[in-house]
Amino acid sequence: MFENLSDRLQNALSKLTGKGKLTEDNVNEAMREVKLALLEADVNYKVVKDFVKKIKARAIGSEVMESLTPGQQVIKIVNEELTQMMGGQAEKLDFSGKSPAVILMSGLQGAGKTTTTGKLALKIKGMNRRPLLVAADVYRPAAIKQLETVGKQVDVPVFTMGDKISPVDIAKASIEYAKKNGFDTVIIDTAGRLHIDDSMMEEIKSIKEATNPNEILLVVDAMTGQDAVNVAKSFNENLEITGVVITKLDGDARGGAALSIRGVVDKPIKYVGLGEKLTDLEVFHPDRMASRILGMGDVLSLIEKAESAINEESARELEKKLRDQSFTLDDYLDQLQQVRNMGPLEDIISMIPGMNKSALKGVNVDEKEFDRIEAIIKSMTREEREKPEIVDKSRRERIAKGSGTNLTDVNKLLKQFKELKKMMKQFGNLSKSMKKGKMRFPFSI
Repeated sequence: MFENLSDRLQNALSKLTGKGKLTEDNVNEAMREVKLALLEADVNYKVVKDFVKKIKARAIGSEVMESLTPGQQVIKIVNEELTQMMGGQAEKLDFSGKSPAVILMSGLQGAGKTTTTGKLALKIKGMNRRPLLVAADVYRPAAIKQLETVGKQVDVPVFTMGDKISPVDIAKASIEYAKKNGFDTVIIDTAGRLHIDDSMMEEIKSIKEATNPNEILLVVDAMTGQDAVNVAKSFNENLEITGVVITKLDGDARGGAALSIRGVVDKPIKYVGLGEKLTDLEVFHPDRMASRILGMGDVLSLIEKAESAINEESARELEKKLRDQSFTLDDYLDQLQQVRNMGPLEDIISMIPGMNKSALKGVNVDEKEFDRIEAIIKSMTREEREKPEIVDKSRRERIAKGSGTNLTDVNKLLKQFKELKKMMKQFGNLSKSMKKGKMRFPFSI
């Protein structure tokens, strides 16, 4: 995501960091490139114009020009203004007031509204709330069935009255049902259309009046660029939405929608969809996104991903095994799977400060390597996984055949594991020496 824009912005700004002193012409030249990069990324023209104007006003001031590191100061300003362009800070869902809280989902067909509704239910469930999904799309064939399938996958009940009842009556009935059955959040999946029309808007307005929602979230597809911004504008004028969910942001190398929406409709982006899995919905943090676009990494999101993917109990167990050097190939596989649960490796690496596209040139992130390692380890007997040193040539040939790999792959894994254990032993010995107060420098001072 933002790949093209990120490259262009970083290239434009890198020309400023190498200079000991900046002139107004240097700043103007860099801002021309920044402006072109944003326009090519399909960012709204007015948003770009305001953005560049603000940066120029701040960058040409004496505070920057007379600074010892003027280039870095300009980058700091760009980071701050980029963050403000996208909303400034993350905004939470509003659950205040009455119970159940009502969230009305809106959007056009094809934006991923029903799937996003399920993803949001899973997120809300993780907040120790009891959500209820409501099937109020009675027009699209199989829409109710799709929501029921998604509800089953996230283990959230779905309220449905079939496709013969009006969506307004379904919505009202769902709230009564939620009150009687202890659900504190109602998420209503409304009908989408292929385009905005009067009947669609009138119906969703009626649902809004009948349910008095806490949130009216608009789901838009990042891949549609400025069309997504125009859709947001129309829905906001008719419904007064409270926030936006942008889907398919992981597939959008330009990023125009995410960078334009706040400036055009003055409504926050609350969540972004970053993949097809039902767990691939994240709170939108403008400051973190700005840092990633400028190649500064996103350490906070990386930590959050690690905390959600890595089991605390297994981490303690792993620490114990590392100390007493009883780490096996089963443990190795378990750790790889937990890393994989954090998402695609390229995404994880991009969150590390300094790890932009240019820093990763020549690095081959092969996701299939995980599959090969898993197949090899699972083709071993329990004894072989616990004592890989017993794996001789004939066993290696059997494992290669059973895993659909070759002898080179098996040898490579066993060698890597041997090196890993050797390294762990050194760390274990170092830790013991430090605890016993026997730490000695390997050189004299």
